[in-house]
Amino acid sequence: MKLTETIDFHIKRTWHSLTKMYNRIASQHDASQTVAYILVHVDKEGTPATQIAQRLGMEATSLSRVIKNMEDRKLIFKKVDEQDKRVMKIFLTEAGIEKRKFVKKILIDFNKKIIAKISKKDMQTFCKVINTINELANEEK
Repeated sequence: MKLTETIDFHIKRTWHSLTKMYNRIASQHDASQTVAYILVHVDKEGTPATQIAQRLGMEATSLSRVIKNMEDRKLIFKKVDEQDKRVMKIFLTEAGIEKRKFVKKILIDFNKKIIAKISKKDMQTFCKVINTINELANEEK
């Protein structure tokens, strides 16, 4: 089997294309794909950074620089959890909420393009396959 025939190759190539597209759009709005994904993964009631890292498939330590940058840019703020003082939650500022709305529109618009080109059955099959690949990869830890 050639390396270009592997599942990994196709996933990586597609992810790279998505990353380039989203970063190109985000850079026009003084952001990045990572910033955008953080914005859409912060809940209204606040979200611990460790949960954001899990949702994005990143290590929490990798997020700290981006979180600090977002805080400096007044997109987010941190607050100690009322119930558990050991937990630091991240919240969106008004500027973060506005940027989140823009990000959601970009994500939804692109997904509408995908849905318009791919049948519901094929999307279900894709999701089933990609979830299976994810489960297998997680078993390899």
